[in-house]
Amino acid sequence: MLTRYYRDLLNFCLRNARDRETAADLAQESYARVLSMQRAGQVIAEPGALLRQVALRAKIDLDRRTAIRQHDDIDALDESLQPASPAHLQPDAAYASSQAVEAYLDTIEALPPRCREAFCMYLFDELPNQEIAERMGVSISMVNQYISRGKLACAARRKTLDAGR
Repeated sequence: MLTRYYRDLLNFCLRNARDRETAADLAQESYARVLSMQRAGQVIAEPGALLRQVALRAKIDLDRRTAIRQHDDIDALDESLQPASPAHLQPDAAYASSQAVEAYLDTIEALPPRCREAFCMYLFDELPNQEIAERMGVSISMVNQYISRGKLACAARRKTLDAGR
């Protein structure tokens, strides 16, 4: 039933889009939308008029999307004008960051076992000192000493890393 309106719709779209491919896309989109309306049970009294109206709205949607996307092709820009990725995503910075993480983990690993256990619960599990003391069966002051020792070791490592830059 709708196929008899195709030529008229295509000409209508061609006048509005002024591009054969875009006109064909608009016609196809219009048919898809109207067929969807039919399948949903809507009665269509004037299919030709509805197809043109849907095509007009589809063209407006297309123009809006085109306006939003209007920018230079990033690959066409001169390399010096291309935006740089954030510093933390640059290969050198990412490598340095991973090296620093490894250094901190080595520092924590080098702590005495009970000190390392308390410091890891504090740092990674974010447990309060009281809970760490209860879990380890030691006093809060001992936990405070373990955590202080871990912090001092990490601070010393940070100084070493900063001096190496």
